[in-house]
This record gives sequence, C-alpha cells and structure tokens, in this order.
Amino acid sequence: MVTLQLRQISVPPGHRLLLHDVKWQEFEAILEELGEHRGSRIAYSQETLEIRMPLPEHEFNKEIIGDMVRILIEELEIDFEPFGSTTFKEKSMLQGIEADKSFYIQNYALMIGKKRIDLTIDPPPDLAIEVDLTSKIQLDAYEALGVPEIWRYENKRLQINVLEDGKYVESEISPIFPNLPIIEAISQYCEQSQTAGTSQTLRLFRKWVREQIQN
Repeated sequence: MVTLQLRQISVPPGHRLLLHDVKWQEFEAILEELGEHRGSRIAYSQETLEIRMPLPEHEFNKEIIGDMVRILIEELEIDFEPFGSTTFKEKSMLQGIEADKSFYIQNYALMIGKKRIDLTIDPPPDLAIEVDLTSKIQLDAYEALGVPEIWRYENKRLQINVLEDGKYVESEISPIFPNLPIIEAISQYCEQSQTAGTSQTLRLFRKWVREQIQN
C-alpha cells in the first residue's frame, strides 16, 4: 500500500479530489493538517472525503451573495450570527461540511459568543450558501446534518432548496425571506455585478430591498 501525505497532493482550482474509506479519526487528522486558513473546501459523508479547490469567480460570487444576505438581514432588522465557512461535523452521523457562507437566524440567540460548533448540542446553521454545488457528497452531508435551507448559485441563477422530511426540495420562495422575490433578485444583481462592480451593485441592491419593504 502506498501512503501519501497531504502536502504531496495538489488540487487545481475548479477541481476536486475524492478519498474513499476515510475513517473519522483520519478525517479529523486531515482537517487539522489542512488548517483553518486555506482555500480548499471539504465535504465528508459516510467515510468518503471530498476536497475541492474553488475557482476565483466562485469566491467572488460567494462573497457578494453573502453581502446581499447581510443587507437583507440589516434592512429587515433581523437578528443573526454569521459563521462563514465554519466546519460543521457530527461524528455519530459520519458527516462533515464547510459551507461557502453560513448564517444562524432563527437560532441566532443560541450561537452568540460561540467560537466552536458542537452539533451534538448546537443546532445546524439556518441558512447555507453554496456556489456551484454539484456534489452528492455535499448534499448528503447537508441533509444528514439537517440544515433547513440552502441557496445554490449555479449557471448565473439562484436555486433555493428547503429540507422537507429529511430531503431537499426546490422552492420558489425562501422561508427566511418569504415576502421577497429572492431568486430573481439575487440572480439579477449577481449578474449585474459583473459589469457594474461590487460596490455599486450592493448599493443598488440595498435600495431595492428598501423599496420592497416600503411597498
């Protein structure tokens, strides 16, 4: 059997590496070796580990969508706790996932001051954002951990998935922001940012949110 160290493995941007028969202790050791300050993302489900390296445009889209969620929350005066790309994992389920962005909204009060997440006592995030989520391993992990709502941005369009009876179903509305046309707005302003730039797009998005609230 050939044994390789992680430093010997390079995952090019836009690609992913799958490792099978990875025991939980090995998964934990890999997380520790990779460290917290890295560009790669991981997903772990039933002893299959996926390591993926996003493209630069992926990082741009996750940031601007995350900023738009913050604007929505601020303008609607909703309390929240952001947890970014925190690793959410549960040993008893053999599941682990790192969202592009994650937010506690309904359960924000439980997470104030938390520096580490323990899903044996803490709830999963109320909203996760993923750009170019095409991996079954990622979805399996989200489903098993019980994340209620995922926003998936793929091919210039937002898709909302809501957990129902342990499975994700596509939804036309966001349960967190039920009175706003979230799919159309996020898709439109993400695309607009490619020509108008980030700052102007976020200002226009904030103006749009305020108009929606007034109406």
